[in-house]
Amino acid sequence: MTKKIGFLSFGHWQDAPGSRTRSAADALLQTVELAEAAEELGVDGAYVRVHHFERQLASPFPLLSAIAARTRRIEIGTGVIDMRYENPLYMAEEAAATDLISGGRLQLGVSRGSPETVLDGAGAFGYRPGDGQTAADLARAKTQLFLAAIDGAAVATTDPQRTGVRAGLAVQPQAPGLRERIWWGSGTRATAVWAAEQGMNLQSSTLLSEDTGVPFDRLQAEQIRAYRAAWAEQGQTRTPRISVSRSVLPVTTDLDRRYFGTRGEGDQVGLLEGVRARFGRTYVGEPDRLAAELAEDEAVREADTVLFTVPNQLGVEYNAHLLETIVRHIAPAIGWSGAVAGVPHP
Repeated sequence: MTKKIGFLSFGHWQDAPGSRTRSAADALLQTVELAEAAEELGVDGAYVRVHHFERQLASPFPLLSAIAARTRRIEIGTGVIDMRYENPLYMAEEAAATDLISGGRLQLGVSRGSPETVLDGAGAFGYRPGDGQTAADLARAKTQLFLAAIDGAAVATTDPQRTGVRAGLAVQPQAPGLRERIWWGSGTRATAVWAAEQGMNLQSSTLLSEDTGVPFDRLQAEQIRAYRAAWAEQGQTRTPRISVSRSVLPVTTDLDRRYFGTRGEGDQVGLLEGVRARFGRTYVGEPDRLAAELAEDEAVREADTVLFTVPNQLGVEYNAHLLETIVRHIAPAIGWSGAVAGVPHP
């Protein structure tokens, strides 16, 4: 399977020793610069995480539009937007505008969201589940309205006193093809099946809120296969896209060794909101070894897109160095064959 690769940035910023992102402005502007550098290297996608009430990236559409204006080819995306916080119709307008600015490069990941430090953050934004509704129900209902809106459905009506008729109105602008570039961030096999039923692509989460005792990559591969089976049952005519993300830190210089050492971490298992969950490992070491290990990763083999998380607080130059090592020495081993500007494949 031919793979696409991208980077995934959380956009951390903190005025602390060693941080190259001392402010929110640093985190935002450096994300744009890293996307430019990644495009030069031949990387296929620039993706950002979205977290509210944290010193991280929180408002993706201005940032993605800025990236779109400074690049020509690279996909721009999220992994993921927490739909509990969103006004689905306003978000549909923002998403369409961003997609039009980019020339159809938006790959938008949405979901229920991840664990957070804030108490009732979505409530602070004015959104709370209704009676008998869970936070997950709220996120799904908003997602379905968002999908209808970007698909051109009538979501409002004209004022008969001004127009003389009563007719349906869609949000504007509309972005052709955007509906097929929406992804659902899934942390369980059941939510992966739901994503397939809604006709969305799949972003398999960096953590799975279930644990069957098998390694993370195997559990994630099971989730992907369940998604594909559900997709086939829907009779969909297009082939869906599926992404996984991995923390991969190749060590090639003394500076790499000072930052990361030479050994990664294995899977981690713990309680997440009272549910036993499994977290993926961190890959650290020499590129040849990491390439061999990732080539054996069952979920990486199943997916068509692999997103590499970046330690953004180390700055653009350093992260471009990490991405170049991945492009040269690791990505080809997992099936990526992108054309790299000025960087011949080994």
